[in-house]
Formats: sequence, structure tokens, C-alpha cells
Amino acid sequence: MLSVLKMYFQFGSAYRDRLYKGLLFTILCCLFEGLQITALWIVFSALTAGTLSGQTALLALGVMGISIAGTFVCSHFKSENFCDANFSMAGKKRAEVGDTLRHLPMGYFNENSLGEVTSIMTNQLDAMQNLGGLLYMTIVGGLVFSLIVVIFLCALDWRLGLMAAVTLALFCLSMELLQSYVRVTAEKFSAANTALVSAVLEYVRGISVVRAFSLVDDAEGKLAHTVDDCRAQALALEFKALRFSILQMVVSKATSVVMCLMSVWLWLSGSLATATCLTVVVVSFMLFSRLEAAGRFSAILRNIEIAMEQTNELLATPPMDEGAAIEKADAFDIEVSDITFGYDDRRILDGVSLSIPAGTSCAIVGPSGSGKTTLARLIERFWDVDSGKVTLGGHDVRDYKVDSLLQNFSTVFQGVFLFDDTIENNIKFGSPEATHEQVVEAARRACCEEFIQALPNGYETRLGESGSSLSGGERQRLSIARAILKDAPIVVLDEATANVDPENELELQRAIAELTQSKTVIMIAHRLKTVRNADQILVLDHGHIVQRGTHESLMAEGGLYADFVNMREKTVGWKIA
Repeated sequence: MLSVLKMYFQFGSAYRDRLYKGLLFTILCCLFEGLQITALWIVFSALTAGTLSGQTALLALGVMGISIAGTFVCSHFKSENFCDANFSMAGKKRAEVGDTLRHLPMGYFNENSLGEVTSIMTNQLDAMQNLGGLLYMTIVGGLVFSLIVVIFLCALDWRLGLMAAVTLALFCLSMELLQSYVRVTAEKFSAANTALVSAVLEYVRGISVVRAFSLVDDAEGKLAHTVDDCRAQALALEFKALRFSILQMVVSKATSVVMCLMSVWLWLSGSLATATCLTVVVVSFMLFSRLEAAGRFSAILRNIEIAMEQTNELLATPPMDEGAAIEKADAFDIEVSDITFGYDDRRILDGVSLSIPAGTSCAIVGPSGSGKTTLARLIERFWDVDSGKVTLGGHDVRDYKVDSLLQNFSTVFQGVFLFDDTIENNIKFGSPEATHEQVVEAARRACCEEFIQALPNGYETRLGESGSSLSGGERQRLSIARAILKDAPIVVLDEATANVDPENELELQRAIAELTQSKTVIMIAHRLKTVRNADQILVLDHGHIVQRGTHESLMAEGGLYADFVNMREKTVGWKIA
């Protein structure tokens, strides 16, 4: 338990002063509560001695008043400091996780489920911010108050004090054993909780596919199975903790009864004063009521520990190395030298070399799975190559600061992601300092102005999740406006026109022409009209560049590219008879 307390203070090290203040006020609160025992002893002493008077009553009342006032003030400040620290540390850790994710290679997101990251950012840190302070106030407060009572009992009678001290030690030992006892079950519950988050995300995101293929029952069955597993693990954890709670309660109640009987026996034998006997009878139940509350909460302590461990593990994930930490490219020539790359045991690219001079365009074509998108991502350093080298302006991309490198690229993805925010903020996403006039100009150049002006609130219209209120072509043009506003020297087009209907294609082509003007362009495309005018065309097949040249030279050469073009021209004439 002490190790978890230490981890808690390390986890919130940025707010350690508030945590220490919370701990200090917790101890002071217990001291003020302990004054109630002094007030009882004053009254009992006066009663048994026959000297009870108004002055004695006022003294006891004054001590009780100080106890109540001090407890109230200290409770306020301990709660304020712990709550402030907990919510602040949870917010800070969420920001740190977000920043950490930004600097991780994209391969991390292939190996780690979205559900795991989401669970840490929501469930785990929610538990931390909502329960962390409460647990430590209750557990530490219970132990400190019990220790104060034990010291008071030792002062009254060493025999009764020793019995209370032994019971307190046994209680602390049982709390430590509880942490070990529920460890495996708590980890299983945490894993089941993460699986549940993954299953819910998958179900919601794939609901259209599920309904389209009439697989609602199967999908709901999978989700229900995950829910049942999470429920079963939660119950298993609760029942395991319950056994210890019952044991602790039996020990504490039994000890209270024994202390009462022993104090009465000592009083009858004449070795214990009447006032002390009465005080011990009352205090014995006060002592263990606080311990029982601490014991009930100690089972949840393991969940908080897991939350901290998983968050720390994610934050400790090694970021992409920034080498010499170059902040600015001197030139924008791209060289790829004999690179290889693969996922796990699968080789995607093998011995690929190419050169893209600044201000030229390079089209990458080839069959699905040939490595086109992977090659573009390696140039942008979404991953690091297994061997070989990618350079920008003569410097290895691994020597640039990650953020500085990506400032040189504007990427238009095939699957456009828009945020649940206003149109203006979505366009400004890569250039937050841009003015409204600059946003409007970028939207005009991307052929967005007409449909934006038709929306109820124009540029202040909220798009909804993933921009679901817009058509595919409109979403794609907004992403181009975003790239135009960023005005990076290198533009990567990843199948930017693949899923666009004919009505939107002309405007999208105009938007792309505006975006790529005077830029270095890397385009991944299947449509012939997109690649025909590229300065060079690379044909990838099974991770190798099998052809390179201009459209005319490749058509004259024959081979895979010519077959690709001829096949496309034939499909244009297809019709349903």
C-alpha cells in the first residue's frame, strides 16, 4: 500500500505541493477529530470523580467546539487540495499522452488497439481523477486517526493500547495482502474493460456495414459477450475483495468487543480507573469504524495502481528519434536510397531507390498492396525504414525534429478526417494563426466557397463527427483548402480523387491544381488523367520499382504500366447490356 501511495505522489509530481498540502490537512483533520476523545475523557473523569460542574462542561464543550471547527476547516482544505491535484494531474496526463502519441511511429497504432489508448484516456484517468483523492483521504485518514487513537489508549493504559496497536498492525497487513490477492483479478478486469471499449468503438464505427450485411445479431452477440466478460471480471474482483472486507470487519468488531470486556475486567479488578474504562468502551468502536472504511476502499486502490501503471507505460513508449534535431530544411529535394521496410515478418518494400527534385511531380502507381502508400509514408517519416535512407534537402529525415519535418509536407488523404468543429477551424487546423480572410481565400482556391455559403452559418457551421453532413467531394475539397492554407513546399496526394463522383471531380481537379502550383508533388493514383502529366512515374510491384519514366516513355516501353493504361481505357467503355 505504501508503494502505491509513493507511486501516486510520483504520478502527480507536477502538483506535489497540493498533494502534500492535502496530506497535511488530512493529518490535521484527524488530530482535530481526536480532540473529541479528550472531551469525552474530561466529562467521564468529572462524572466519576463527582466534580462535574459548569466550568468542566464548558471546558469539554470548548474542546468539542475546537474539534468540530478544526475538522470542518481541515476537511475543506484537504478536499480542495486533493481534488484540485487529481483533476489537474488527470488533465495533464491526458495532454502528455496526446503529445506522446503525436511523436510515436505509426507502427505503434498497428500493434496497439484504439480501445487500449481510449481506455487509458477515458476510463483509467477518469478513475484516477474521480477516486484517487477520495481513496487517499479515506485510507490515509483512517490509518492516521486510528494511530492517534492507539497513542491515546497507550497513554491511558499500555495493555489496552498494545492490543489496539497489534490490531492496527494486523489490519495494515491484511490491506497489503488484499492488494496482492486481487492483483491478477484486477488486471483481468482492466483488460476486460479495455476490450469492452474496443468492442463498443468497433460496433459503433461499423454499424453501417453490420446493417448492410444483415449481421446485427452476430455483431450484438460479440458485443454482448464482451459486456458479459467485463461484468464477470468486475464481480470476481468485488467478491474477492469482499472476502477480505468481511474478515477485516470480523477482526475489528471482535477486537472492539474484547477491548470492552478487558477494560471492564481491569476496572472490576481495580487496576483501571472508571473514567478510563468508560472512555475505552466508546473509543474502541470509534477506532475500528474508520479502519473498516479504509479497508473497504483499499480494494479499489489496486485499480488506481493499474491506471497509473498503464498510463506510465504508454508515456514511456520510446518516441521516434530526432537525431541532430534539424529544425529547417535547406532544400526540398527528396532522395530515397535502397530502402527496405516491412510489418512484422512481411516485407513491403525491398531495395527501393528514387529521386524527386524540388518543384517536380512524381506519380506512384501499381497494383493494390504493392507498397505505394507505404513509400509515401516513409518519405514523410510516419515510420522509420528498416535499412537504407530517406533524405530531404540532403539530410536524413531521421535527423529532423518530427514536427519540423512534417511542416514541409501537406498531405491529402483518400479518407478525409474532419473534426467535430466549425468549417473555419477545420480549414485552420494546420495553420491555427491564420486570419479569417486567409481561410476564405484558401476555401475559394479549393472551390469550397459555393457550398460553404449555402450552409446555414457559413464558415461557423459545425460539421458533426467526421464531417458527416457533407458529401465526399465537399469533404475532400475542405481537406485541400486545409493543405492550401498550410502552404507546405511538398504536397502528397494519396488517392485524393479515388472516391469522388463525376459531378465533383472537375472542381476537385481545379482545387488540386491550385494546391500543387509551384510545389514538389508526390501523387498516389489509379486514374490515368491524374498521373499522365507527372514529370516521372514510378511503377511499384511487390515492393520493387519495376518501371520508371514519363507517360510516353512507359507506354512505348510496354509492360505493367502500359497494361494498366490499356485496362483502364477498356473499362471506360464498359456498359450494362
